[in-house]
Amino acid sequence: MTDLEKGEASSAAEIVTWAVNTFGTSFAISNSFQKEDMILVDLASRVGGPFRVFTLDTGRLHEETYQMVETVRERYGIAVELTFPDRGEVERMTAERGPNLFYGSLEARQLCCAVRKVRPLERKLAEFRAWATGLRREQTEARAAVQKIEEMDGRVKINPLADWTQAQVEEYTRHHQVPVHPLYARGFPSIGCAPCTRAIQPGESERAGRWWWEQGGPRECGIHFSPDGRVGRGEPAAKNT
Repeated sequence: MTDLEKGEASSAAEIVTWAVNTFGTSFAISNSFQKEDMILVDLASRVGGPFRVFTLDTGRLHEETYQMVETVRERYGIAVELTFPDRGEVERMTAERGPNLFYGSLEARQLCCAVRKVRPLERKLAEFRAWATGLRREQTEARAAVQKIEEMDGRVKINPLADWTQAQVEEYTRHHQVPVHPLYARGFPSIGCAPCTRAIQPGESERAGRWWWEQGGPRECGIHFSPDGRVGRGEPAAKNT
C-alpha cells in the first residue's frame, strides 16, 4: 500500500507525524493563521522533529495576522517564514491598475492574487519536498474532492484535516488551547487580505466573506485551485509583465 493510499485511512496526527519524520526541514506548513492551519502547527510541534512554517505576506494583511506571527513564535518557538511577492511585479501592477484593482473586475482580482500569492507560493515551494495545508472537504464545493495526501507539481501536498468537520476543528482548538486569530471573535471565519475579507452575517457560508463583491464563482485565489475551481494552482490569462 502506498503512502497516498494509507493517507486516507490515517488520522491527521498520524499523517503529520509521518510528514515530519519523513521530510524534516523539507516539510513545511502553509499557515494563514486560520484555525485549521494552527491545528497543523500544534500537531507538528507534538512530534518533536524539525519542520518549517511559512506564510504569504501579500503586503495587504490584517494587523492581527502579524500579531499571530509573534504568537506562534511565543507559543511554539517557531519563527514563521514570511514569503513576499516580487516587488517589481507589484509595482508594475499597481502603477498600471491602481492599488485596489481587485474591486474592478474578476480578472483584475485574479491578477492581484496571482502576483501577491500564487507566484510567491510557487517560488517558496521549490524549497520543499512536501507541504501541508488546512483544506477541508466541507468548506466549499471546490474542496469536496481534496485528498489527504496528493502528489502535485513534483512534491507531496498534504491535507491532514481533509475529512474533519467544523465541530472537530472547534473541539481540537478548545481542548488543546490552540491560539486563535483575533478576527474570529469579530465574525471572520475565513481570513485573507484585509481589503478582500469581511465578517459574515448569520446564515452565510464560511467563505462568504472572501471577495464578497463578486457574484457566484468558487471564491478561490488560485493557490489550491485554478480560478474556475478546478484542482491545481492557476492564474488569469492576462498577466502584467
